[in-house]
Amino acid sequence: MPAKQMLPGRRPSAVKAQGRKRPGVSVKRPARPPGRGPLAGLRRTQQQLRRAWDRPLTAYYLIFGSSLLITVLGLVMVYSASMIKALQLGLGDAYFFKKQFLAALIGGVLLLAASRMPVKLHRALSYPVLAGTLFLMVLVQVPGIGVSINGNQNWISLGGPFMLQPSEFGKLALILWGADLLARKGDKGLLSQWKHLLVPLVPVAFLLLGLIMLGGDMGTAMILGAILFGLLWLAGAPTRMFVGVLAFAGAIVALLIKTSPHRMDRLECIGATEPGKNDLCWQAVHGIYALASGGWFGSGLGASVEKWGQLPEAHTDFIFAITGEELGLAGTLSVLALFAALGYAGIRVAGRTEDSFVRFAAGGVTTWITAQAVINIGAVLGLLPIAGVPLPLFSYGGSALLPTMFAVGLLIAFAREEPAARAALAMRQPKTGWRRTGVRWKSMRRRVKKRPSGER
Repeated sequence: MPAKQMLPGRRPSAVKAQGRKRPGVSVKRPARPPGRGPLAGLRRTQQQLRRAWDRPLTAYYLIFGSSLLITVLGLVMVYSASMIKALQLGLGDAYFFKKQFLAALIGGVLLLAASRMPVKLHRALSYPVLAGTLFLMVLVQVPGIGVSINGNQNWISLGGPFMLQPSEFGKLALILWGADLLARKGDKGLLSQWKHLLVPLVPVAFLLLGLIMLGGDMGTAMILGAILFGLLWLAGAPTRMFVGVLAFAGAIVALLIKTSPHRMDRLECIGATEPGKNDLCWQAVHGIYALASGGWFGSGLGASVEKWGQLPEAHTDFIFAITGEELGLAGTLSVLALFAALGYAGIRVAGRTEDSFVRFAAGGVTTWITAQAVINIGAVLGLLPIAGVPLPLFSYGGSALLPTMFAVGLLIAFAREEPAARAALAMRQPKTGWRRTGVRWKSMRRRVKKRPSGER
């Protein structure tokens, strides 16, 4: 026996075989405990996101947060895009920004008021808002009262630099009145009859469209038509009726475009890469130039070149192009993501409510904001004709900002009215000190009375 030290209780063959893998014998590895690994982490993340989306206050926070971010970013871009224009007009560099900031403050008050109003009050306001809007839209066509800007007579002067465009309030009026009308008919079971579905909703909508078209504002008329189709879709209009109304409206739009050389020129500028003859596509082409020169992260806030007189309406209809030039693709995608979040939240509110008025009104507001954003951004990208509509909550213009912020307040109010959201908000409301003291005092008093000995 060699003098090699041996481990007690082991044979030499066992020592040699230790750590050696025998041929044909598989070594079992310990199983990975459940809940670990990349796939499990992805599943947990997916479940957490799903729980977050399903929370009662998700729509409430999405509407409030996305609209606030869009408005704040819009104020920044309005200042950046309008300073050169203001200096060229001999005004201060913050002239347009100050007006937009004042409109945002007033709109914030309207948003807060609308978000705190009960649904019954919103329904009660539908007829006065419609009547007042129709009256103002008629005044626009009265000589000496209506003001024409860029060939469209849709403005009323309020004195000084302040102007009012009543057609912007026509969108809100149609939504409130149409939602109340369809809700009352739906409660009576009349929406299954095509006469009650179309009358008087479609005639009143066409009255608004006619007054808008008298002023030559084709863009606002398109948005109003989109709201009408959205209400009919939510009301459950049959496919044949929906297609028939859509075909009739399309024929009217085609006739209006065909009979107007200016609108035909805008239609021909879709996808243009050169200004063309007589610079007809100058605005569309320079909007593409602004987006193309922005790159991934832009040239920097305030460093736009196109706003130095090259791009018309840089702070209104084409502010998205200046955003792409200064903030790049990252900035434009952020704006698109905010609008997508706002649209998703509006659809969620309309889909989860049991109140027919809330469903119609929330769907109408979502259709309005989404359709207007698509038309504006599509025109800047060269995919749609230039319609002359601002980007909601983002472009310069107090007449467009005020009713839009009130409409966002409607969505917030409807999101708060969901039963689960109402219960969650009630649980988060802090109690005041005197209420807490009173409750404790009463509870202690009841406890004292229950003690048989009377001792404290």
